[in-house]
Amino acid sequence: MKPVVKTSLKLVAAIAAFGLVLLFVLRYNTKAHSPEDTIVFEDNGLKMEVFYNRPHKRGREVFGELVPFNEVWRTGANEATTFETTEDIMVDGSLLKAGKYTLWTIPGEESWKVIFNSEMYPWGINMEKQAYRDPQYDALVVEIGVDELQENVEQFTIFFNKTNDLVFMILAWDHTSIPVPIKTERTEFYKEAV
Repeated sequence: MKPVVKTSLKLVAAIAAFGLVLLFVLRYNTKAHSPEDTIVFEDNGLKMEVFYNRPHKRGREVFGELVPFNEVWRTGANEATTFETTEDIMVDGSLLKAGKYTLWTIPGEESWKVIFNSEMYPWGINMEKQAYRDPQYDALVVEIGVDELQENVEQFTIFFNKTNDLVFMILAWDHTSIPVPIKTERTEFYKEAV
């Protein structure tokens, strides 16, 4: 092999290695500030799972500032948040088929739009810091009223809370809570669907 070719190959390999190290460092750094989390709800064969990244408030004004009102938010940080259900469910009275979705929101002062999108995206935002979501793949959009919290929630949190025949997927951060009602009982689902 000619020396010029060998040198070129070494240079390309060095650039690729540097790029991978840089990518790893950037990924680690963003995860350190907004660590990833997975929450799971299981009941009578139904499994719902949310994967998301959890940013901190850190003294910032969150809704209306850091997260603007009336604009699509990736509902967390870093990668797009995902929601997966093993069975058909009713979300705020509307059918969501079993499957995996990206979860987006449009925060408002009085209510939020919660969006289940059937496409998977490489990251939550593009280079212009706009949400990757393509609205043509929205499988379901519901509007949920805002609950104001007395206590401050420092780190963005999603959790499930079961009450009787309803499960609430709750999005909470700062002094804001969005309780998304989900019917999980098969008998209740079929009563609603008929």
